[in-house]
Amino acid sequence: MTKRVLVTGGKGFLGSAVCERLKKTDWAGEILAPSSAEYDLRNQVAAEAMYRDLRPEIVIHCAAHVGGIKDAREHPADFYYNNLTIGTNAQHFAYKAGVEKFIGVGSVCAYPEWAPIPLREETLWDGYPEKVNAPYGIAKKMLLVQGNAYRQQYGFRSIHLLLVNLYGPRDNFDPETSHVIPGLIRKFLEAQESGAPSVMLWGDGTPTREFLYVDDAANGIVLAAEQYDSPEPINIGASREIAVKDLAHLIAAEIGYTGDIQWNTSVPNGQPRRCLDTSKAEELFGFRAGMPLEEGIKNTITWYKSQS
Repeated sequence: MTKRVLVTGGKGFLGSAVCERLKKTDWAGEILAPSSAEYDLRNQVAAEAMYRDLRPEIVIHCAAHVGGIKDAREHPADFYYNNLTIGTNAQHFAYKAGVEKFIGVGSVCAYPEWAPIPLREETLWDGYPEKVNAPYGIAKKMLLVQGNAYRQQYGFRSIHLLLVNLYGPRDNFDPETSHVIPGLIRKFLEAQESGAPSVMLWGDGTPTREFLYVDDAANGIVLAAEQYDSPEPINIGASREIAVKDLAHLIAAEIGYTGDIQWNTSVPNGQPRRCLDTSKAEELFGFRAGMPLEEGIKNTITWYKSQS
Protein backbone atom coordinates (compact mmCIF):
# COMPACT_ATOMS: atom_id res chain seq x y z
CA MET A 1 0.00 0.00 0.00
CA THR A 2 1.20 3.49 -0.78
CA LYS A 3 1.31 6.20 1.88
CA ARG A 4 0.46 9.87 1.93
CA VAL A 5 3.79 11.50 2.79
CA LEU A 6 4.11 15.03 4.12
CA VAL A 7 7.53 16.71 3.75
CA THR A 8 7.61 19.85 5.85
CA GLY A 9 9.95 22.35 4.23
CA GLY A 10 9.35 20.40 1.04
CA LYS A 11 9.93 23.43 -1.16
CA GLY A 12 13.28 24.17 0.46
CA PHE A 13 16.80 22.96 -0.27
CA LEU A 14 16.74 19.63 1.57
CA GLY A 15 12.99 19.09 1.46
CA SER A 16 12.79 19.35 -2.34
CA ALA A 17 15.57 16.74 -2.65
CA VAL A 18 13.66 14.46 -0.28
CA CYS A 19 10.53 14.84 -2.41
CA GLU A 20 12.50 13.85 -5.52
CA ARG A 21 13.94 10.82 -3.74
CA LEU A 22 10.48 9.75 -2.52
CA LYS A 23 9.27 9.60 -6.12
CA LYS A 24 11.69 6.71 -6.67
CA THR A 25 10.14 4.57 -3.92
CA ASP A 26 7.25 2.17 -4.32
CA TRP A 27 5.55 3.24 -1.08
CA ALA A 28 5.26 7.02 -1.34
CA GLY A 29 1.97 7.70 -3.06
CA GLU A 30 0.86 11.31 -2.74
CA ILE A 31 3.79 13.55 -1.72
CA LEU A 32 2.66 16.70 0.08
CA ALA A 33 4.99 19.71 0.27
CA PRO A 34 3.13 22.80 1.51
CA SER A 35 4.97 26.11 1.85
CA SER A 36 5.46 28.08 5.06
CA ALA A 37 3.14 30.72 3.58
CA GLU A 38 0.37 28.11 3.51
CA TYR A 39 1.06 26.76 6.99
CA ASP A 40 3.36 28.66 9.36
CA LEU A 41 4.47 25.89 11.72
CA ARG A 42 5.44 28.40 14.40
CA ASN A 43 1.71 28.84 14.88
CA GLN A 44 -0.20 26.05 16.64
CA VAL A 45 -3.45 26.79 14.82
CA ALA A 46 -1.69 26.62 11.44
CA ALA A 47 0.14 23.41 12.35
CA GLU A 48 -3.06 21.71 13.47
CA ALA A 49 -4.83 22.89 10.31
CA MET A 50 -2.06 21.44 8.13
CA TYR A 51 -2.62 17.95 9.51
CA ARG A 52 -6.40 18.29 9.36
CA ASP A 53 -6.30 19.46 5.75
CA LEU A 54 -3.60 17.16 4.34
CA ARG A 55 -4.14 13.99 6.41
CA PRO A 56 -0.60 12.55 6.02
CA GLU A 57 0.31 9.06 7.14
CA ILE A 58 4.10 9.59 7.16
CA VAL A 59 5.84 12.89 8.02
CA ILE A 60 9.43 13.80 7.12
CA HIS A 61 10.17 16.97 9.02
CA CYS A 62 12.73 19.04 7.09
CA ALA A 63 11.35 22.51 7.87
CA ALA A 64 13.80 24.67 9.82
CA HIS A 65 15.22 28.15 10.22
CA VAL A 66 18.80 27.69 8.99
CA GLY A 67 21.77 29.88 8.09
CA GLY A 68 25.52 30.30 8.27
CA ILE A 69 27.70 31.29 11.20
CA LYS A 70 27.27 35.03 10.56
CA ASP A 71 23.50 34.74 10.62
CA ALA A 72 23.55 32.48 13.69
CA ARG A 73 25.84 34.89 15.54
CA GLU A 74 23.61 37.90 14.82
CA HIS A 75 20.19 36.26 15.35
CA PRO A 76 20.51 33.59 18.08
CA ALA A 77 17.01 34.21 19.47
CA ASP A 78 15.42 33.73 16.05
CA PHE A 79 17.29 30.48 15.52
CA TYR A 80 16.20 29.18 18.92
CA TYR A 81 12.57 30.27 18.94
CA ASN A 82 11.72 29.49 15.33
CA ASN A 83 13.27 26.01 15.36
CA LEU A 84 11.85 25.11 18.76
CA THR A 85 8.29 26.11 17.86
CA ILE A 86 8.44 24.65 14.34
CA GLY A 87 9.66 21.31 15.63
CA THR A 88 7.41 21.13 18.69
CA ASN A 89 4.27 21.96 16.74
CA ALA A 90 5.10 19.70 13.79
CA GLN A 91 5.63 16.68 16.02
CA HIS A 92 2.86 17.34 18.57
CA PHE A 93 0.14 17.74 15.98
CA ALA A 94 1.48 14.77 14.01
CA TYR A 95 0.79 12.69 17.11
CA LYS A 96 -2.62 14.31 17.61
CA ALA A 97 -3.53 13.56 13.98
CA GLY A 98 -2.61 9.88 14.27
CA VAL A 99 0.41 10.00 11.95
CA GLU A 100 1.97 6.53 11.60
CA LYS A 101 5.63 7.64 11.63
CA PHE A 102 7.50 10.90 12.12
CA ILE A 103 11.05 11.37 10.81
CA GLY A 104 12.76 14.27 12.59
CA VAL A 105 15.75 15.87 10.88
CA GLY A 106 18.25 17.12 13.44
CA SER A 107 21.74 18.59 13.23
CA VAL A 108 25.39 17.98 14.01
CA CYS A 109 25.19 21.35 15.81
CA ALA A 110 23.55 19.51 18.71
CA TYR A 111 26.81 17.72 19.59
CA PRO A 112 29.02 18.96 22.46
CA GLU A 113 31.73 21.37 21.37
CA TRP A 114 34.54 19.09 22.57
CA ALA A 115 33.08 15.67 21.86
CA PRO A 116 35.64 13.15 20.55
CA ILE A 117 36.01 12.87 16.78
CA PRO A 118 34.47 11.09 14.96
CA LEU A 119 31.22 12.09 16.65
CA ARG A 120 29.32 9.06 17.90
CA GLU A 121 25.66 9.07 18.85
CA GLU A 122 26.49 7.96 22.40
CA THR A 123 28.27 11.28 23.12
CA LEU A 124 25.35 13.54 22.17
CA TRP A 125 24.59 14.47 25.79
CA ASP A 126 28.17 14.69 27.08
CA GLY A 127 28.48 18.49 27.04
CA TYR A 128 27.25 21.85 25.77
CA PRO A 129 27.33 22.68 22.03
CA GLU A 130 29.62 25.34 20.56
CA LYS A 131 28.12 28.63 21.78
CA VAL A 132 27.34 30.24 18.40
CA ASN A 133 25.53 27.12 17.20
CA ALA A 134 23.95 26.22 20.56
CA PRO A 135 20.59 28.03 20.14
CA TYR A 136 19.99 26.22 16.85
CA GLY A 137 21.50 22.90 17.93
CA ILE A 138 19.61 22.69 21.22
CA ALA A 139 16.31 23.67 19.61
CA LYS A 140 16.75 20.89 17.03
CA LYS A 141 17.81 18.49 19.78
CA MET A 142 14.42 18.96 21.43
CA LEU A 143 12.88 17.07 18.51
CA LEU A 144 14.67 14.00 19.86
CA VAL A 145 13.56 14.63 23.46
CA GLN A 146 9.97 15.19 22.38
CA GLY A 147 9.93 12.18 20.10
CA ASN A 148 11.21 9.86 22.80
CA ALA A 149 8.75 11.27 25.34
CA TYR A 150 5.83 10.73 22.97
CA ARG A 151 7.09 7.25 22.12
CA GLN A 152 7.25 6.37 25.83
CA GLN A 153 3.85 7.81 26.77
CA TYR A 154 1.82 7.28 23.61
CA GLY A 155 3.71 4.69 21.56
CA PHE A 156 4.29 7.33 18.88
CA ARG A 157 6.76 6.19 16.20
CA SER A 158 9.30 8.99 15.95
CA ILE A 159 12.92 8.72 14.81
CA HIS A 160 15.68 11.32 14.85
CA LEU A 161 18.50 11.80 12.33
CA LEU A 162 21.61 13.94 12.92
CA LEU A 163 22.80 15.53 9.68
CA VAL A 164 26.07 17.30 8.94
CA ASN A 165 26.47 20.45 6.80
CA LEU A 166 24.67 20.04 3.48
CA TYR A 167 25.56 21.49 0.08
CA GLY A 168 24.64 21.08 -3.56
CA PRO A 169 22.57 22.60 -6.37
CA ARG A 170 19.66 24.85 -5.23
CA ASP A 171 21.50 25.78 -2.03
CA ASN A 172 21.21 29.26 -0.50
CA PHE A 173 23.93 31.56 -1.88
CA ASP A 174 22.89 34.72 -0.03
CA PRO A 175 26.09 36.22 1.47
CA GLU A 176 24.29 37.12 4.71
CA THR A 177 22.72 33.73 5.44
CA SER A 178 24.55 31.06 3.40
CA HIS A 179 26.52 28.13 4.75
CA VAL A 180 30.22 27.75 4.08
CA ILE A 181 30.34 26.03 0.66
CA PRO A 182 27.84 28.25 -1.18
CA GLY A 183 29.32 31.27 0.60
CA LEU A 184 32.82 30.43 -0.61
CA ILE A 185 31.65 29.66 -4.14
CA ARG A 186 29.97 33.04 -4.43
CA LYS A 187 32.94 34.93 -2.94
CA PHE A 188 35.49 33.36 -5.24
CA LEU A 189 33.33 33.73 -8.36
CA GLU A 190 32.70 37.41 -7.61
CA ALA A 191 36.40 37.97 -6.89
CA GLN A 192 37.33 36.30 -10.17
CA GLU A 193 34.80 38.34 -12.15
CA SER A 194 35.90 41.65 -10.59
CA GLY A 195 39.63 40.87 -10.74
CA ALA A 196 40.01 41.27 -6.97
CA PRO A 197 43.59 40.48 -5.86
CA SER A 198 42.49 38.79 -2.63
CA VAL A 199 39.52 37.32 -0.77
CA MET A 200 38.98 37.75 2.98
CA LEU A 201 37.43 34.79 4.82
CA TRP A 202 36.18 34.38 8.39
CA GLY A 203 38.30 32.74 11.10
CA ASP A 204 41.74 31.22 10.60
CA GLY A 205 40.81 28.26 8.39
CA THR A 206 41.81 25.57 10.90
CA PRO A 207 38.38 24.18 11.88
CA THR A 208 37.37 21.00 10.12
CA ARG A 209 33.95 20.25 8.70
CA GLU A 210 32.14 17.37 7.05
CA PHE A 211 29.93 18.06 4.05
CA LEU A 212 27.11 15.92 2.71
CA TYR A 213 25.73 16.31 -0.81
CA VAL A 214 22.02 17.07 -0.60
CA ASP A 215 20.96 14.09 -2.74
CA ASP A 216 22.93 11.77 -0.45
CA ALA A 217 21.19 13.34 2.55
CA ALA A 218 17.79 12.77 0.95
CA ASN A 219 18.70 9.14 0.29
CA GLY A 220 19.71 8.62 3.92
CA ILE A 221 16.49 10.17 5.19
CA VAL A 222 14.29 8.03 2.95
CA LEU A 223 16.20 4.83 3.82
CA ALA A 224 15.72 5.61 7.52
CA ALA A 225 12.03 6.28 6.93
CA GLU A 226 11.72 2.87 5.30
CA GLN A 227 13.85 0.75 7.63
CA TYR A 228 14.63 2.43 10.97
CA ASP A 229 12.24 2.55 13.92
CA SER A 230 14.16 2.98 17.19
CA PRO A 231 14.40 5.88 19.66
CA GLU A 232 18.19 6.27 19.45
CA PRO A 233 19.40 9.09 17.16
CA ILE A 234 21.37 8.15 14.04
CA ASN A 235 24.15 10.08 12.28
CA ILE A 236 23.80 10.82 8.56
CA GLY A 237 27.01 12.12 6.98
CA ALA A 238 29.81 11.57 4.51
CA SER A 239 32.48 10.41 6.99
CA ARG A 240 35.10 12.75 5.51
CA GLU A 241 36.67 15.64 7.42
CA ILE A 242 38.29 18.61 5.68
CA ALA A 243 39.83 21.81 7.08
CA VAL A 244 38.06 25.01 6.02
CA LYS A 245 41.41 26.30 4.68
CA ASP A 246 41.76 23.25 2.42
CA LEU A 247 38.14 23.57 1.36
CA ALA A 248 38.71 27.21 0.37
CA HIS A 249 41.71 26.29 -1.78
CA LEU A 250 39.74 23.43 -3.36
CA ILE A 251 36.87 25.74 -4.34
CA ALA A 252 39.20 28.51 -5.53
CA ALA A 253 41.05 26.04 -7.75
CA GLU A 254 37.84 24.65 -9.21
CA ILE A 255 36.68 28.18 -10.05
CA GLY A 256 40.10 29.19 -11.34
CA TYR A 257 40.65 32.02 -8.88
CA THR A 258 44.40 32.64 -8.39
CA GLY A 259 44.40 35.60 -5.98
CA ASP A 260 45.41 35.54 -2.33
CA ILE A 261 43.23 34.04 0.40
CA GLN A 262 43.37 36.04 3.63
CA TRP A 263 41.84 35.19 7.01
CA ASN A 264 40.06 37.51 9.44
CA THR A 265 41.03 36.02 12.79
CA SER A 266 38.97 38.57 14.74
CA VAL A 267 35.80 36.57 14.05
CA PRO A 268 34.98 33.16 15.55
CA ASN A 269 35.90 29.82 14.01
CA GLY A 270 32.88 28.00 15.37
CA GLN A 271 33.17 24.40 16.53
CA PRO A 272 36.81 23.21 16.18
CA ARG A 273 36.09 19.88 14.47
CA ARG A 274 33.11 18.07 12.95
CA CYS A 275 33.07 14.60 11.52
CA LEU A 276 30.45 11.94 12.12
CA ASP A 277 30.77 8.23 12.70
CA THR A 278 28.10 6.93 10.30
CA SER A 279 28.67 3.22 10.89
CA LYS A 280 25.26 2.74 12.53
CA ALA A 281 23.42 4.18 9.52
CA GLU A 282 25.26 1.77 7.25
CA GLU A 283 24.69 -1.18 9.54
CA LEU A 284 21.01 -0.53 10.32
CA PHE A 285 19.63 0.67 6.99
CA GLY A 286 22.42 0.48 4.45
CA PHE A 287 23.21 4.17 4.09
CA ARG A 288 26.55 5.29 2.72
CA ALA A 289 27.22 8.63 1.03
CA GLY A 290 28.10 8.27 -2.64
CA MET A 291 29.09 11.73 -3.91
CA PRO A 292 32.81 12.62 -3.69
CA LEU A 293 33.31 16.13 -2.31
CA GLU A 294 35.26 17.33 -5.34
CA GLU A 295 32.56 16.20 -7.78
CA GLY A 296 29.78 17.60 -5.61
CA ILE A 297 31.47 21.01 -5.46
CA LYS A 298 31.92 20.98 -9.24
CA ASN A 299 28.19 20.21 -9.66
CA THR A 300 27.26 23.00 -7.26
CA ILE A 301 29.44 25.57 -9.02
CA THR A 302 28.01 24.55 -12.40
CA TRP A 303 24.46 24.95 -11.11
CA TYR A 304 25.13 28.33 -9.53
CA LYS A 305 26.72 29.66 -12.73
CA SER A 306 23.68 28.51 -14.68
CA GLN A 307 21.43 30.70 -12.52
CA SER A 308 23.19 33.96 -13.30
